Amino acid sequence: MYNYNQSSFSSQASTPGSLEIRRGNYFNYVVPSGWRVVEDGQFAVVLFSPDNAALTIMVGNSGLAVNYNPWQFVYEKLLAMQPYDLRMSQPRQAQPIAGCTVAYEFDCTYMYNGIPYQGIAKCSVAYSYNLCTMVMTCAASHQLQWANYASWLPQVASQVSATNGAAFGIQGIMAQNLEISQTEGQRHREYREWSQRTWDEVNRQRGESIDRQNFQFRENLGNVTTWTNPYGYPTVELPTNYNYYWINRQGQIYGTLDFSENPNVGSTQDWVRMNRYLP
Repeated sequence: MYNYNQSSFSSQASTPGSLEIRRGNYFNYVVPSGWRVVEDGQFAVVLFSPDNAALTIMVGNSGLAVNYNPWQFVYEKLLAMQPYDLRMSQPRQAQPIAGCTVAYEFDCTYMYNGIPYQGIAKCSVAYSYNLCTMVMTCAASHQLQWANYASWLPQVASQVSATNGAAFGIQGIMAQNLEISQTEGQRHREYREWSQRTWDEVNRQRGESIDRQNFQFRENLGNVTTWTNPYGYPTVELPTNYNYYWINRQGQIYGTLDFSENPNVGSTQDWVRMNRYLP
């Protein structure tokens, strides 16, 4: 547990008090005292205040085209909550979260269950060759309470960092910004051993059917398809906005809609075509 400098936050009733650094399977993030973690997964982290009047959201995807519009990305992610009358301001430059290089911030308002909400959403971007990772962090509350949260909750929402190379659904794009400890590696090994022992006890035919269903659900949730890596690395989940992908020995990935396009032409890199993975 630790405390931020209280002078940087609102002095009203909704100050955060103590803040806990929480370590999940994919991310480190900050939890204000008394707040609930309602989602901690590969693509998202969501926190709610004790009275459900305020929340923070972190959600991201890797493998997007470098020209993907940050405003559009934030709008689509907020729209997934099914709000009414969602409105967003024009972007302004902001401080990116850890592991990203640029960020754009937006004021936002919306209605949910008949209650007006207000908040700030930010899109942080990490670039790699012709693909990028986009991460939205958002802090919002009931509009009547936003004055109590505006000075500190967006900072809490931004205190998130990826600790696992599989965060946001792709290996490699943010790897240069990640540090996976020996303890984390041991935890994954223990999990794999437990998973193998459990698998041996389950009927194989039924298990394979469940695996296929889970695989399809994960791809649909992340709006991705899974591709094999010809260099012997794990499979890679990539966005559906390209039909064909190539990869080089350095792990850089090139996406295209044209089957005849070959990035080896005019390049000194050794590019190999990737194939769709089917379980």
